[in-house]
Amino acid sequence: QVRLVESGGGLVQPGGSLRLSCACSGLIFSTYSMSWYRQAPGKERELVATITSSGDSTNYADSVKDRFIIFRDNAKNTVYLQMNGLKPEDTALYYCNAQRTPVRLFNYWGQGTQVTISS
Repeated sequence: QVRLVESGGGLVQPGGSLRLSCACSGLIFSTYSMSWYRQAPGKERELVATITSSGDSTNYADSVKDRFIIFRDNAKNTVYLQMNGLKPEDTALYYCNAQRTPVRLFNYWGQGTQVTISS
């Protein structure tokens, strides 16, 4: 059974930092590209960052570029999202996603971790 378990969310003041973790099991982690998505109340889920299976390439949403860093440890089956310079508009439920081809068969989600940015 595939499991993706996010952790590390919480309440942080603007300008602060958080590191999210997503521990994966039940899959060959090193063959999956990993992504972080987020969904704020009343808004659609949006892609925040993606990292390739080997970790040699990353992509970010414009809204988080230069503030967030996605990285992975294939030995620990874990992907991380380091979030710096947090803003109130970063408040959302953050989800971890694992994906490989064919996507219709291999596309998994975690349950989400809440990030709230408020003074």
